[in-house]
Amino acid sequence: MEKRAFRVSGFLMVLVMALVIAGAIWYVMSLENRPESEVAAPIAWTIIGTSLLFALFVSGLTVLSPNEARVIQFFGRYVGTVRVPGLHWTVPLSTKRRVTLRVRNFESARLKVSDADGNPVEIAAVVVWKVTDSAKAVFAVDDYVNYVAIQAEAAVRHLATTYPYDAHEDGRTSLRDGAAVSEELTTELKERVELAGVEVVETRITHLAYAAEIAQVMLQRQQANAVVAARSRIVEGAVGMVQMALERLREQDVVELDEERKAQMVSNLLVVLCGDRNVQPVVNTGTLYA
Repeated sequence: MEKRAFRVSGFLMVLVMALVIAGAIWYVMSLENRPESEVAAPIAWTIIGTSLLFALFVSGLTVLSPNEARVIQFFGRYVGTVRVPGLHWTVPLSTKRRVTLRVRNFESARLKVSDADGNPVEIAAVVVWKVTDSAKAVFAVDDYVNYVAIQAEAAVRHLATTYPYDAHEDGRTSLRDGAAVSEELTTELKERVELAGVEVVETRITHLAYAAEIAQVMLQRQQANAVVAARSRIVEGAVGMVQMALERLREQDVVELDEERKAQMVSNLLVVLCGDRNVQPVVNTGTLYA
């Protein structure tokens, strides 16, 4: 788990180091009036000590940008994470691994899988994610970026095999139901990448289509379903209009029709209302029963 690392303001340590160097210079200059045999060793030790202190000082400095973290390791041991932007001084002689905390996104490759009905489909998704635990991201998996990409592909494949491309029954969820499918994909992917200290912000299906070998057949099927649905709607409306016409004729006593003439009238109205071509009217100049 991530924990806070030891850190001191880098500007404070720069000031301290500047004072140390100034003190070393003052000390060396104060030895000028002494014999050369007496000052050689103190000057050498002063230079060596100041150099060692400067090396330790430089090895502990680190600079952080906003939405960035440094994972600190001291000879292989994890000692903590620095998240505050700015110049910091932390454990000297330590390795500092950069981990970005910014929101990232990537689009998966177009995967060819079989849906719940066994039809080959092509599917792709975009995943928006960010690192929330830098320690897990660095130490729990080998490469957290590659890990997220592979788990996203596995989640998309599993989702595609769980639902059909198109629901032919009422109440059945399909891959074309964007909101429901995206929510389930987000939930599944969150569980998969939690080990790596990653949070999935959002997922969206960006490409969904039948595979090329069955695309034409499925297009014809969709067109047929659309025609049937449209015809059903037309017939439903036509029946309502015929019923309304008969009721209005009866309520206003416009004309009285027997059952045979009512059936003929209904037949004519349905032909006019449900036909896909313009109807040529025929005017009857004789009697109604001729």
